[in-house]
Amino acid sequence: MMRRDFKVSDEWRRTLSLYVNQHNQDEVDYRPRHAHTEAIVADLEYLLRSGERKRRLEEWYKERCATPLRCETRARLLREIENRAGQMEVELQLARKTSYEKGGARHQEEIIDRQRLTLEREDNGWIITRIEQPLNERHAPFKLPAEAASGEGGSSGTQPGPYLNKQLLGTRSSRTAPYRREDAVLYADRWWDGYNPEFAAFEVDCTNYISQSLFAGGAPINYTGKRESGWWYKGYVKGREAWSYSWSVANALERLLTYSSSGLQAEAVDRPEQLQLGDVIIYDWDGDGNYQHSTIVTAFDAGGMPLVNAHTTPSKHRYWDYRDSYAWSESTVYRFFRIADYF
Repeated sequence: MMRRDFKVSDEWRRTLSLYVNQHNQDEVDYRPRHAHTEAIVADLEYLLRSGERKRRLEEWYKERCATPLRCETRARLLREIENRAGQMEVELQLARKTSYEKGGARHQEEIIDRQRLTLEREDNGWIITRIEQPLNERHAPFKLPAEAASGEGGSSGTQPGPYLNKQLLGTRSSRTAPYRREDAVLYADRWWDGYNPEFAAFEVDCTNYISQSLFAGGAPINYTGKRESGWWYKGYVKGREAWSYSWSVANALERLLTYSSSGLQAEAVDRPEQLQLGDVIIYDWDGDGNYQHSTIVTAFDAGGMPLVNAHTTPSKHRYWDYRDSYAWSESTVYRFFRIADYF
């Protein structure tokens, strides 16, 4: 449904409402449209991408032995720009809830995305001539300093021992502190569609959000004072960024979890079924060794497969493999990390 932040008498807004309704249908119904369906999108490149995605979704659900049931999208008009007479450019936020059935159980995932649409007047109505779908999950990989990228400093087993921030961690020992998986999940579910105001919010926020969730579960701060080593966060200090790359960058967190022998530690496993609540998955969309996205396991489906939460494109209880994302490709590589039970 379309949120009524505007006068419904405006015909271009009616076109947006029709578009959102078709968007809902496309998430659960992969059949060709009927000939009498009103054509409101004239962006051929988008139609090709969307058709390929629908084909992939149909196969994806079949492989999972799941059946899509219902999709509800709450659309919010974020911004409207009138470029010239007869043309509008708008930004939409699409908050989507998709329900599906698997193994007799009903599941629901939530995703919040954005699109930029260009509408043009045609005869007595409006059509959408361009749809821009930002690939927020596929941001450019962060290039680490050579020392960190080579596995030295904070990204290897030779990193210095953890410098614990006693104000944050109290007096507990990092060697005996348990990882409180339920607390990490509670935090991830609390902030999946928003930002904890006590932390900086990043434009590319996926790993910052994961780090906060891990810390909420008891992962110890490893403060080295160097951005390329340890795992730590201080916010902005005298206007400068004061956090480690591993706190905020997927590629650096992958290196840390691979090599760390103190503080925050994890074991790489081969299959998603081996993960538990509070574990981490990191994604390399192109298979080139540069990891660009990270998620945290917050639930499981009826078949025991992980469902994850994420930021940048806010997601809750999303199926772990992200094959429904435009960022996904046939070359996508996953790293599955089982976070240590004790630190």
